[in-house]
Amino acid sequence: MSVDLARRIAAGDRAAEAELVARYSRGLLYHLRRMTPDPALADDLHQDTFRVVLERLRGEGLADPERLGGFLLRTARNLFLGGYRKQARRGESQPSPEAAEPPDPSPSQLARVLRAEEDRAVQSLLGELGTPRDRQILLRFYVAEEDKERICADLDLSPLHFSRVLFRARQRFKELLGAAGRSGVR
Repeated sequence: MSVDLARRIAAGDRAAEAELVARYSRGLLYHLRRMTPDPALADDLHQDTFRVVLERLRGEGLADPERLGGFLLRTARNLFLGGYRKQARRGESQPSPEAAEPPDPSPSQLARVLRAEEDRAVQSLLGELGTPRDRQILLRFYVAEEDKERICADLDLSPLHFSRVLFRARQRFKELLGAAGRSGVR
């Protein structure tokens, strides 16, 4: 998907540029706000990053367009560090460059315990679904993240019928979830 997006931007497709910003803007801004405590600086770096990346994609392109997201983050970090270095040369203060290091993505012990507890609760609720096909579709599509086409082929469903079955299965699961919440079960 990133390759197609990079190719379309290189061809001058303005809609692809808007798609790039829509797809990566939120995550990039999150990382920038982790790098600097100054929200205005994060917003400026956000705009500068997209400007630099779009100029690169329109010009020489990327050696590996599959890594477009990583290129965005590296560009943002380099812009942040460049600003830090410039201010350091001038004798101005700026947050330490260690702040630019991305946070450890691994969840904390508490987060792992809470996630395991949620997983057990979801598994229990899935077991309560009355229709085995509902359980199978929800597990395969959302938990195992199997392709819709493969599930359709295995269950002999058309894509439209699959969407309907999935919608109904989600509705039944939401009802069970709501009932469990009202009874205080977690």
